[in-house]
Amino acid sequence: MDLCGRRDVISSLPDDVSCHILSFLPTKEAASTSVLSKKWRYLFAFVPNLDLDDSVYLNPGNKTDISSSFMDFVDRVLALQGNSPLHKFSLKIRDGVDPVRIIPWIHNVLDRGVSDLHLDLDLESEFLLPSKVYLSKTLVRLKIYFGQYPLFDFEDVHLPKLKTLYIESSHFEKHGIGLSKFLSGCPILEDLVLDDISWFIWDFASVSVPTLKRLTFSWQERGEFPKSVSLDTPNLVYLKFTDTVAGKYPKVNFTSLVEAHIDLRLLKPILINYHQGYGENDMVGNATDFIMRICNVKTLYLSANTLQVLTYSCDAIPLFNNLTHLTIESNPNVGWQSVPGLLKNSPNLETLIFQGLIHKATDRCGDVCLCFKPREKILSCLSSSPVKVIKILKFGEISDDMEKQIKYFLETMPNLEKMILYYNTPSVRNVVAVSSRLRRLVSTVASSSCIIQLISDNLSLSSTVSTHGLFLSKSTSPI
Repeated sequence: MDLCGRRDVISSLPDDVSCHILSFLPTKEAASTSVLSKKWRYLFAFVPNLDLDDSVYLNPGNKTDISSSFMDFVDRVLALQGNSPLHKFSLKIRDGVDPVRIIPWIHNVLDRGVSDLHLDLDLESEFLLPSKVYLSKTLVRLKIYFGQYPLFDFEDVHLPKLKTLYIESSHFEKHGIGLSKFLSGCPILEDLVLDDISWFIWDFASVSVPTLKRLTFSWQERGEFPKSVSLDTPNLVYLKFTDTVAGKYPKVNFTSLVEAHIDLRLLKPILINYHQGYGENDMVGNATDFIMRICNVKTLYLSANTLQVLTYSCDAIPLFNNLTHLTIESNPNVGWQSVPGLLKNSPNLETLIFQGLIHKATDRCGDVCLCFKPREKILSCLSSSPVKVIKILKFGEISDDMEKQIKYFLETMPNLEKMILYYNTPSVRNVVAVSSRLRRLVSTVASSSCIIQLISDNLSLSSTVSTHGLFLSKSTSPI
């Protein structure tokens, strides 16, 4: 408000600007502006985005009336907008809405040329998407979540403009064939997310999309494994993959891959007696064909589960010639047996990131740590490491073992220029104490010119330690 002139500055904005502002609000709030004045009464009819969520109506004490009110509200909103063009339609329903009412809503927005459709439906009865969804000539982005009755059933798929597809908690009636048919109807698809898709029940699973640039797959169940998985995506540049190791990987094509986040799991935890070896029946599947195809990456994230897979379910670790950034997740129940092979086969690695240093101590961790081996007997692969920067995330209280590990890195890695430790503590006293301990540690490594930086997100100061002294500087966030 212009208090001096008592003029409503917002209402004096052009209509298209006001509509643009309204498009960022939930639909119920945007619709409520129609009571402000005559000028605002019909502006809502031209808002290009609709965000409808039945949870704003939910009241456990009067469930039926609330659901009815929500359905009537959606009908009124769509009627008010008429045939005006629509960019985005988001519909979130959790309970009590009649599925019969939903079909006309979807038809309405498709007829109006919607390009971004988000359906989050957790209904009490089976619901099938209308065939119009699979034949839309305007959809660019499609996100679908089905709850209790997740089923895809279609005769044909033709989505000529679809670039982004997100499917969560859904099943395909024809299993692997259904998914392949769906993807084949998306000729320019670039971004695909398959979340909680239980393809372990299929005879085969295949993602073959020549245009795909980003793929995210996540299946968290540990009790089952997929029989056969093929991934033919020659233009893929980003991969985030969480799954149990498959029985086989007939085809894996990641020719253009630049960044990968891999969380592969064994079918079941393996309890190994390291001195007696282990049997072939302790695992299912072989990850070799999958791992060999990610060797072109520049940035690689490996979970602790994947370290275990590399140890027990991979015939060999490939040569990562392009790898410059490697992140390794540590877990106190998983050893580092595969880490020496990773570092030896990464000749151009510049940045090494540990999400914690605590891991299971074994006599097979090689020369990366000091597990069970006298230091004088170790011929370390770290001595030829090209790594310039080490980052240690999730850095807790410094212990004697952790201090020894840090000192070992400093003494052994000739090209190391900086070590950054991200320390989460609310106490300035803790930062000063750890900084002092690190300074003493560095002073004992006379040959090292590496700078150690201690950073805390919760403080305004961070500590930088080197052989030249202790410096305080502004805190920075982890990269």
